[in-house]
Amino acid sequence: MKSAQILRKKISSENEITTGIICTFHFWPGMLEMAMKAGLDYIIIDLEHVTYDAQMVADVCATGRREDFPILIRPPSAEYTPVRLAMDLGPCGLLVPYVETQEAMREIQDAVYMKPRGRRRPGGLGNHWVSDVNYETWKREVEDDMIIMPQIESQVGLDNVEAIAANPLTTAIAVGPYDLSADLGVCWDPEADVLQGALQKIREAGRAVGKNMWMIGDGPTLVERGYNFLCITEPTMYQQAQLTELNEAVKKGSETSSSSFQDLAGA
Repeated sequence: MKSAQILRKKISSENEITTGIICTFHFWPGMLEMAMKAGLDYIIIDLEHVTYDAQMVADVCATGRREDFPILIRPPSAEYTPVRLAMDLGPCGLLVPYVETQEAMREIQDAVYMKPRGRRRPGGLGNHWVSDVNYETWKREVEDDMIIMPQIESQVGLDNVEAIAANPLTTAIAVGPYDLSADLGVCWDPEADVLQGALQKIREAGRAVGKNMWMIGDGPTLVERGYNFLCITEPTMYQQAQLTELNEAVKKGSETSSSSFQDLAGA
């Protein structure tokens, strides 16, 4: 799939900054167009904590394939059925939450690969993404470029991070910094030494096998720290922060904010 190939090339670069968003609290098809116009490199549709209409998600994935824009999905868990159902919607890759062991990686492989490499049974809306239904076509057009990013979100996952990063299925190693901080006893202290040490361990595990690390947080700060495969915001949280800032500035009578408000209002 071309969109997967495009994203793979970007995240394999040591110098290129790759940016995207994860849509957790609200998602609609127009988000794809907004992301493309903003110059983002990918979108992750988050199905771990909420459920969106399957037809809508599949339609957005199909549009992403037609436009060669990478759409990934985060399934509810690393278990076989949720991962397989996410695959059925037709994304170019998966951000898989709370991966802790090689056994979990084998379950993910079973869910994303057809036999003989796995035991996935293709079906659903994602079937429209191949030119025919022969195995070699599935392998060439879907499986071979599929992006898989296991998230390290616990001490157990951290203990096994080298093996998870080295697994051939892993495209880039990923982290869930909030959940990891909670598991490490420092929820939410982003600068805690134990968390920063864990992030460095995850990063080094990827580097040791020539794989990048997906990191979420404040983009400029992450770039300063040498990260280049970034998730720079969750759109609803960003909107809330911007509205809060604008509201506070307007109520203080800031001329700058008033001008900004007029621009936003189309005045």
